[in-house]
Amino acid sequence: MRLSVVRLLLAATVIGGVAVVWYRRDLVDAQLLQAWVTGAGMAAPLVFLLLYVLGTIVFLPAAFISLAGGALFGPVLGAIYSLAGATLGAAAAFGIARKLAAAWVQRRAGGRLRQLLRGAEAEGWRFVAFVRLSPIFPFNVLNYALGLTRIRFSHYVVTSIVCMAPGCIAYSYLGYVGRVAMSGGAGLVQKGLLALALLATLAFLPRFIARLRQKPMLSVAELKQRLDAGEDLLLLDVRSAEEFTGELGHIAGARNIPLDQLPRRLEHLADYGERPVIVVCRTDRRSARAATLLAREGFADVHVAAGGMTAWNADGYPAVR
Repeated sequence: MRLSVVRLLLAATVIGGVAVVWYRRDLVDAQLLQAWVTGAGMAAPLVFLLLYVLGTIVFLPAAFISLAGGALFGPVLGAIYSLAGATLGAAAAFGIARKLAAAWVQRRAGGRLRQLLRGAEAEGWRFVAFVRLSPIFPFNVLNYALGLTRIRFSHYVVTSIVCMAPGCIAYSYLGYVGRVAMSGGAGLVQKGLLALALLATLAFLPRFIARLRQKPMLSVAELKQRLDAGEDLLLLDVRSAEEFTGELGHIAGARNIPLDQLPRRLEHLADYGERPVIVVCRTDRRSARAATLLAREGFADVHVAAGGMTAWNADGYPAVR
């Protein structure tokens, strides 16, 4: 009973904080934040950390706070303080979500949601890295969402530190450049170009992590061995229906879902969220695109058949025509 009361109070506090920030969002600006921090004197770094943690919990934009950190403390200390605040805030939001709702979500989740949860948990730190670096996943929402999974807290924190560091560095430096621009400091052009380079690096990182998430390609010989062993896997052929029954034929037991139809037919593959999926096409170009899509949607064990049906036929393996 006491635990339920604590959970209710915690939930009410978070929801109330979010509501206050949303209602008074017109008062949340960089000048106010800087006034609070600079007014703290020697305790300014601690006040900044506290505001970052609280802001993360109640959905204040993290980029906005990091920009302010760079303007207040410079590019180096601003990045360090921002990363520390973002890490503590992310860990707090993760812990709140796990305490309040993780067990309930794990019991009630089914269908597509269950598949996504299982896929995220199977990938562990790789999944955290991917979503941390992808701009389509909002930072504050992500902290709570990951708390609903069974991803280990230590993996979450360590990966978050590594993957949030580039963003904290870039935004802190950008905030510093903004302060220099307002004060008319020297070297503004060079500093601005460096800030743009840091932002360009951020845009590249999600592709790098997506490559890390992809499993190595399978040779057609390895694929044949796994099929002959009767392994429980899905062989997904993403060619068109005409190619599937055409000149190169298809592998017995393969399931045909053309690549252009795959995004809207993912629910048909829900049973394979954690089981092996091997993708095949004419060569391996479409298969690689399909594998990237499946990995992004939470499928945990996706491989591409290298060379596709062209290599399968070249090696003399049987095909259904």
